[in-house]
Amino acid sequence: MILLQQLIELFLPQMQFMLLFSRQGKLRLQKWYVPLSDKERKKISRDLVQTILARKPKMCSFLEWRDLKIVYKRYASLYFCCAVEDQDNELITLEIIHRYVELLDKYFGSVCELDIIFNFEKAYFILDEFLLGGEAQETSKKNVLKAIEQADLLQEVRAVFFIGR
Repeated sequence: MILLQQLIELFLPQMQFMLLFSRQGKLRLQKWYVPLSDKERKKISRDLVQTILARKPKMCSFLEWRDLKIVYKRYASLYFCCAVEDQDNELITLEIIHRYVELLDKYFGSVCELDIIFNFEKAYFILDEFLLGGEAQETSKKNVLKAIEQADLLQEVRAVFFIGR
């Protein structure tokens, strides 16, 4: 486990964006780490969702798209899709996707599409605790979950404080 964390930290890919979408093609979460116009983002999202959904389940989870490498993985009814630079390691990107899913699973208790829909702000918060500027900031699930628990506790304390006023 420690060796895996060291490898991820050594060869961290610079992520361009991450998309989560359903089997029906509905975008559930998107995080962009490069500046693009809304029009460009919508076109990229639409093109990638269509391309990935058209692929057969037994096909490889990596594809070259424009000047980027697309890495995706399906978990239950959700697709997690990341774009990285062409020279970046797709296996580490796949591990980053898996780590994010593990964090969501730990927090929500077996995450599903409805968790993302109704708690999207928490899904973004977990992603931001894990990735910053498109790079993994903390590879330890335990440390990320501890930071999330502390933020939840702070939010509860603030709620009690403001309700009590």
